[in-house]
Amino acid sequence: MSPSYFNEMFDGDQVRPPYARLEDWTRQMPAELRQMKQAEAEVLFRRIGITFAVYGEGGDPDRLIPFDMFPRVFTQPEWRRLEKGIKQRARALNAFLLDVYGKGEIVRAGRVPARLVYHNEAYERAVAGFTPPRGVYSHIVGIDLVRTGPDDFFVLEDNCRTPSGVSYMLENREIMMRMFPDLFGENRIEPVDGYPELLRRTLSSVAPAKCDRDPTVVILTPGHFNSAYYEHSFLADMMGVELVEGADLFVEGGFVWMRTTEGPKKVDVIYRRLDDAFLDPLCFRPDSMLGVPGLMDVYRSGGVSICSAPGAGVADDKAIYTYVPEMVRFYLGEEPILQNVPTWQCGKAGDLSYVLDNLGELVVKEVHGSGGYGMLVGPRASSDQIALFRQKISQDPENYIAQPTLALSTTPTFVEEGIAPRHVDLRPYCLVGDTIELVPGGLTRVALTEGSLVVNSSQGGGVKDTWVLAE
Repeated sequence: MSPSYFNEMFDGDQVRPPYARLEDWTRQMPAELRQMKQAEAEVLFRRIGITFAVYGEGGDPDRLIPFDMFPRVFTQPEWRRLEKGIKQRARALNAFLLDVYGKGEIVRAGRVPARLVYHNEAYERAVAGFTPPRGVYSHIVGIDLVRTGPDDFFVLEDNCRTPSGVSYMLENREIMMRMFPDLFGENRIEPVDGYPELLRRTLSSVAPAKCDRDPTVVILTPGHFNSAYYEHSFLADMMGVELVEGADLFVEGGFVWMRTTEGPKKVDVIYRRLDDAFLDPLCFRPDSMLGVPGLMDVYRSGGVSICSAPGAGVADDKAIYTYVPEMVRFYLGEEPILQNVPTWQCGKAGDLSYVLDNLGELVVKEVHGSGGYGMLVGPRASSDQIALFRQKISQDPENYIAQPTLALSTTPTFVEEGIAPRHVDLRPYCLVGDTIELVPGGLTRVALTEGSLVVNSSQGGGVKDTWVLAE
């Protein structure tokens, strides 16, 4: 018997209220017009240069991310609940980071195992005892959400380092407004175009102690070979800040400077889009050619802010994820608004036994995996794949978690045959500085393959515009 999935547009034969005005829109769009509009969207994406790279592939790795024209819609009450839960979670995650790099009270209280924190490869001893400006470690928190019913939302994972995809959120909206202006006239939709200014304001609000003027903000990119380079350049352009590589910056006199045609310019806030290991060859990987020698000394002395802070990754580890509801209770004294997906930690003997006995029914993930790689979707896996994962888990159980195969909600999606339901998730972007804010919406990712639950673009997923209806 196949599982029953919540359809976000239809309740039986009835159209749910959020989608009421989209039913006529789809009926009035013949196949020829739909194909023409889809081709127009592809031309726009290609003209703008919205591509992503898939590492390890031969030939030109840059490709268009598939864009689906059928928007995903939330009501204002639905969004208010999500917004409240996302902000709560972002506060708890930052409180956890501040704690584990300080007194470690949650560990001493026995709420989180010490080994998961201090033996975690993402835990950076170089910042232990250091408090970043305003006590914020993770400035851009991407919370991946899935829906299983009208009122049932679950957090799939937290992204506390450098969550990507926000450029798609913004460009999806821009292209939809360009192609279907009448649709936006008929529906009152909350705007998302304020995100770049909100991001700039957030970054400026965490300027370091030694900054005595309007802060100079830059985006540090690994370079144009990085899979998210388009996004780095897009955000720099939208915020009106410089996009720099490591070679464009240098350390002198306790500050970070940017090379310009008019001479060196002091940098106060670095929005970094490269991993901790490559930030500073004098502190982390000595072979890194992407970072800035001496950067961490300036950071620890209050001469520059790095967003998100080095070491923030320990909060979005998939094993630590299981303890986030406890963080909410411990630090905020509140009950979590958004629930976790039930999770088995293979490092626990009882959990390991259950997982190995039920591999065919579970989703198994590497603790440090991302992008849809290093995972097993049991119900869709072959017996050989299951046997391989059984061996991997048995050899290194602490490297894996497992979750039930959730009945992810579906939304209407344009496919070759017409319109069909496809599974989706949602990544809103929560900005944490002197305030906590997020724009109404996020990036909806869609599994374009029928029956697939894997929405990652690296695994063949696409993206949609996400609407929050204004009241």
